Amino acid sequence: MPDEPDTSATPAGDPGYDSAGVPTFESVREKIEARYGTAIGAAELDAESGEGRSVEEQYEERQHAAAERLAQIRESMRSDES
Repeated sequence: MPDEPDTSATPAGDPGYDSAGVPTFESVREKIEARYGTAIGAAELDAESGEGRSVEEQYEERQHAAAERLAQIRESMRSDES
């Protein structure tokens, strides 16, 4: 029967798929949530590692240096206007 969908790849009775072999909304949502949770957990672990902290510290140092430089530039502009 050529018009019927091929469900041989889908395990019989798998609750994550309908009878046509299409994933259900619920199963797709659960997979996305699981991957998101894994990604969040990996990011947290990475941030807690020595290398992750080093990168964060470098970023904060650059931000602080940029803010100081901006303050210097603003101060020099005020001096020029007077």
